[in-house]
Amino acid sequence: MSDIEIVSKLLSDSVIAQTSKLAEKSLKELESQDGFGLTLLHVVAAENLSISTRLAGALFFKNFLKRKWVDENGNHLLSVSSVELIKKEIIPLMISLPANLQIQIGEAISIIADSDFPTRWPGFLDDLVSRLSPDNMILNKGVLIVAHSIFKRWRPLFRSDDLFLEIKLVLDKFTIPFLSLLETVDKQIDENKNNTPHLTLLFDVLLVLIKLYYDFNCQDIPEFFEDNIQQGMGILHKYLSYSNTLLEDPDDPENTSIVTKVKSAIQEVVQLYTTRYDDVFSPMVNGFIEITWSLLTSTSDEPKYDILVSKSLAFLTAVSRNPKYFEMFNNQEAMNNLTEQVILPNVTLRESDVELFEDDPIEYIRRDLEGSDTDTRRRACTDFLNELKEKNETLVTNTFMIHMKKFFEQYQSNPTEYWKYKDLYVFLFTTLAITGNITSAGVSTTNPQLNVVEFFTVQIIPDLTGNVANNILKVDAIKFIYMFRNQLSKNQLIEILPLLANFLTSDEYVVYTYAAVTIERILSIRESVSSPNFIFSKNDISSSAEMLLGNLINLIMKQGTVPEKLAENEFLMKAIFRVLQTAEDTIQGSFPTLLNQLISIINIIVKNPSNPRFSHYTFESVGCLLRYTPTQSLITLIDSMMPCFLHILSEDIQEFVAYVFQLISFGVEKAGYVPDTVKQLAQPLLSPSVWDLKGNVPAVTRLLKDLIKFDKSIFQDLIPVLGVFQRLIASKAYEVHGFELLEAIVLYINLDQLKPYLKQIAVLLLQRLQTSKTERYVKKLVVFLGLISWKMNGDFVVQFIDEVQDGIFSQIWNSFIIPTLPTLGNLLDRKISLLGVTKIVTESSLFANKYPQLVAPTFETLIKTLVSEDVANFKSDFVDLDNMEEIVTFGSSFSKLGVVSEKAVDPLPEVDLTNGLKLYISQLLSKYVTNQGANFSNSILPNLTNETQTKLNQLLTGA
Repeated sequence: MSDIEIVSKLLSDSVIAQTSKLAEKSLKELESQDGFGLTLLHVVAAENLSISTRLAGALFFKNFLKRKWVDENGNHLLSVSSVELIKKEIIPLMISLPANLQIQIGEAISIIADSDFPTRWPGFLDDLVSRLSPDNMILNKGVLIVAHSIFKRWRPLFRSDDLFLEIKLVLDKFTIPFLSLLETVDKQIDENKNNTPHLTLLFDVLLVLIKLYYDFNCQDIPEFFEDNIQQGMGILHKYLSYSNTLLEDPDDPENTSIVTKVKSAIQEVVQLYTTRYDDVFSPMVNGFIEITWSLLTSTSDEPKYDILVSKSLAFLTAVSRNPKYFEMFNNQEAMNNLTEQVILPNVTLRESDVELFEDDPIEYIRRDLEGSDTDTRRRACTDFLNELKEKNETLVTNTFMIHMKKFFEQYQSNPTEYWKYKDLYVFLFTTLAITGNITSAGVSTTNPQLNVVEFFTVQIIPDLTGNVANNILKVDAIKFIYMFRNQLSKNQLIEILPLLANFLTSDEYVVYTYAAVTIERILSIRESVSSPNFIFSKNDISSSAEMLLGNLINLIMKQGTVPEKLAENEFLMKAIFRVLQTAEDTIQGSFPTLLNQLISIINIIVKNPSNPRFSHYTFESVGCLLRYTPTQSLITLIDSMMPCFLHILSEDIQEFVAYVFQLISFGVEKAGYVPDTVKQLAQPLLSPSVWDLKGNVPAVTRLLKDLIKFDKSIFQDLIPVLGVFQRLIASKAYEVHGFELLEAIVLYINLDQLKPYLKQIAVLLLQRLQTSKTERYVKKLVVFLGLISWKMNGDFVVQFIDEVQDGIFSQIWNSFIIPTLPTLGNLLDRKISLLGVTKIVTESSLFANKYPQLVAPTFETLIKTLVSEDVANFKSDFVDLDNMEEIVTFGSSFSKLGVVSEKAVDPLPEVDLTNGLKLYISQLLSKYVTNQGANFSNSILPNLTNETQTKLNQLLTGA
């Protein structure tokens, strides 16, 4: 079989659940073969293969480039010939591909461009521009998609000289053909208004041109676009009012037409110009406001227009942000028109919203809670309303309160028929009441003209406790608590919690999910923004925790055993984690049962890890059980987890491997020894494949350190362990973990066992210092030398370095140790380094006799560092892991489990971290000065500056 046949067969197998793991493993084994990337491209290009195989190839190629295109230093990992051939073939290939394949290959081109464009891909632009054609729109579309896939990466970047040089290079070659093509497309659209296929293609091209219009202007307005603003913006204005029945399907309320997509993209460009380039754009703004108003008042409420309406409202929001444009809204008549004609029609609940609530509840929840509603009408209206309210809170509040009163009266007249008016009433009150930021604790400040607590009592409580015409009103009531939880007292929240707990037995997906979310957020409220303490303690929920957990787990398990379905609702699992975290050890009698239930869930989702957040909180929940289990019962829990964990490791379920290592590490650390079930991991842990995935490294390093620390007998042969150290220390990405492992080796391995390898360790450290040092590497080296100085002795450090090359210690000390010492900002690193350097300079006879010229400079730096700054200016290691909101998606990043996170261990606990440090070192210096006597006064003191002599005297006298 040819390479293409082998790879295509494996790609076909990779999309079948039963064969996917083995196929992916085989594909990764082929990655090291020269030409593999090119083979993937040829599979993607092969029209005789199924589209699923080609798509799998495109996805694998994109991810292959992420892993293998360049290393952390930007150097190519593939052969020169492979790199050049891929660059040569990828552009013409992408231009010819179907749309779904173009997306993946476009992202692959963007990956290449990130490292290679423009410096190492000089022919790219000329190649691209030369392919543009005045009449071949299929070709043009492909070329423009390639261009956009690269240039869109400019949008989020910080301004820099390099960025602007790159943009200028592109603009110099691209702008004239770009504008020419825009005008050609505009002209051909007019000429082909009755030719549906060609018209559709022209609008496809126009859409990418408008996206590029944004790309070219995203950082600053180029002179070319400023000079041609009438021409460019004139075309954009024209298409905001364009209509053609040939391009619209009146019978399809869902799918957005290409014309609507074009209008939405135009509104993004217009918003950019309004926000950033008003000095140039202001003469044209009124024309765009008029056409936007016309759009908003004439567009139907069908879902296919949602993005256009939200982008149009975003433009008006940008307009109102500018005081000179806001004046057109700043009167009662204009505000009435805006309210009645634009805002109220777009925030009123539609049948499509009710259908989403009933038919796709998880999407309804994510839109509402996670900000994935950025393109919904309600979200856009909320942003617009907030901007108007910020400019004139009284006018906006009074205008809407008049309408809200009518809505509530209408609802009261017939609650069953007019329940949507109550939904609208609660929505508008919530929007008007919020004035500050919405933080992790809820709304921070509220509109003084509205009484939130009174509204809660009169309007919300009845919907929580009574019957409602539609469950959306029940959700509105729960969401109100979610939003304004920070405005309610602890006593009020205590009364609310049982009501919310009752909803966990509801059959309504959205109702019980919102209840879970709100319970979780209430339990997350802290005593203050800066406080590490929650307002709810374990005693507050000890009597209800088991019931809450039982209901939440039942809600998850009733989804069945299909992994994707079981794991779709991460909000329930996050609530389980928060209840366990709050209850702590008050329900430890239930821990074995809870662990079995969580392990059962893991055994299901391990078959297809589809929801990173659900998985994360599942393992966080297991971590809670370990954390709050008494030490004497811990091994039982560990042993019951290990079969599941060993399965994950043996099957190499990469999404879960780092979680497993973190939980095992925590168990070992808490138990204080290595159980037999964990010892069997020692040798597999040293396998290079375990360290290949970047996300594994912190967790695997932690477990390897624990095995070394708690059972020195496990690694009789140190060579494989030192091989891991060598791998880590050579990498900028892993250097910190390399030093962590080395510290564990030095601290816990018997020195006699370590002696044969000390010279090679020192060689590796100094080689890295010479070839590719980073600031972080140098700091960690200083800390390491300080640590071994304190744990061994000062002579040991001098010998350790000079063993590499006699006399090199002086160069290392002068060039790195002394200059770096004052720059250490981390409290623990600072302490270790200061103590280590003090010990070397005051106790090492080898240092004093071999390098007497270093004593005075070391004293100078040591004293200045010790007294120069207040400890408060230095960083502590505290991270509020319990309140972390963002969970990274599966991939190369390390997902840290907060509840079992590795705590910084002070290897020198005998000296207080802050207050005792200066006193302790002063005592060492005093002893040294006394012992040296006249030698110090005659040989060292005269070489110190007057300022340092004064500070030294103050230290020695305790002044």
